[in-house]
Amino acid sequence: MNFNKAEFFTSYGSFKQIPKSTKTEIAFAGRSNVGKSSLINKIFNRKSLARVSAVPGKTATINFYSLENVHFVDLPGYGYAKVAKSEKERWGELIEGYLGDDRELALVFQLVDFRHPPTKDDIMMINYLIDSELPFVVVLTKADKLSKKQRSERREALMAELPCAEDITVVEFSAQTGEGVEEIRGIIEELAESE
Repeated sequence: MNFNKAEFFTSYGSFKQIPKSTKTEIAFAGRSNVGKSSLINKIFNRKSLARVSAVPGKTATINFYSLENVHFVDLPGYGYAKVAKSEKERWGELIEGYLGDDRELALVFQLVDFRHPPTKDDIMMINYLIDSELPFVVVLTKADKLSKKQRSERREALMAELPCAEDITVVEFSAQTGEGVEEIRGIIEELAESE
C-alpha cells in the first residue's frame, strides 16, 4: 500500500447522512485530544490530511479518508466536558450509530493516552467493542512523553486497568518519534490484503 496516496474523501455531521459501506473500513476512536488526527497524519505521512487542533473536541464530524480499497474513518473524540450537552449527544449518536451499523468495519484502532489510566469513557468504549465483537487494537499515544521506568509502570498497570487486557493487541505510539507507525501500517496492510 502506498500510504502517501491517502486522500480526504468526505465527512458527515449526522449519522443519517452516512451511506452504506462501499469499501472495507478501519476506524479510529478515542477521547478528545488523545491524538487521533496526529496518528492518521503520521500513518499517511502527511502534515495536515487530518486537521490537528490544540482545542479538544475539534473533530465534530465523522471524517472518511480513502486509500485503495479501504476507507479510514476518524470518529469524533468522546468525553470532552467543555461542549454543550446537545453537541455531546450528537457525537454520541454519530459514534454509536456508526459502530452499531451493519458496516464493512474490519478494525477499530482504540486510542488511549499512555500517560494516564484509561478514562471511564475509554473503558466503556473498550467494553462496547468487546461486547459487539468488533475487532480492535489499543494504540497507546504520546509514548515519547514517558521515561523507560514510567512506561514499564504504565504497562503493568494497564494489565489491571484494561478489560481482557491479556487478549488485547497493544501498540505503543508516538507522533513525535514515529514509534509504532510501521506496526500500525503492517496491521492495516494485512487487513487490506485479506479483503
